[in-house]
Amino acid sequence: MATVTLRGTPIDVTGTLPAPGSTAPAFTLVGADLADVPLSQFAGKRKILNIFPSVDTPTCAMSVRKFNEKAAALNNTVVLCISADLPFAQKRFCGAEGIDNVVTLSTLRGGEFLAHYGVLQSSGPLANLAARAVVVLDEHDKVLHAELVAEIGQEPDYSAALAVL
Repeated sequence: MATVTLRGTPIDVTGTLPAPGSTAPAFTLVGADLADVPLSQFAGKRKILNIFPSVDTPTCAMSVRKFNEKAAALNNTVVLCISADLPFAQKRFCGAEGIDNVVTLSTLRGGEFLAHYGVLQSSGPLANLAARAVVVLDEHDKVLHAELVAEIGQEPDYSAALAVL
């Protein structure tokens, strides 16, 4: 179990973040059209998993915007923005912001993803939502980079995530 903070208050996080060099756990989450979307759908592409609690918070929204901007210049790479938001809310946000270089995925079904990726907040006001993390995978789902952001209200280290690609 790991610990992060939310405005300085400790929050327990269940599970273990996949370590660089390991194979990422398979998952199936919910896409914008409510269809199940497995990790295997992105086979052969590098993947940035931008994991966060909700797109309706300023820091989460900023991470989606920044990865959307950076993704436009990346070859053979997809950015998967993963949150507990319903696909309708994710789609509304991306449409209003003109975001079209990321794929949004919801933990609406597939909640086991949170524990398997070591991001399940098991205490605090956001319990059962994802902690903020970034996991970068190669074309074969080998973990290249993993960051569990220590303070949920802070942005991830974009440079470190992009440097491994």
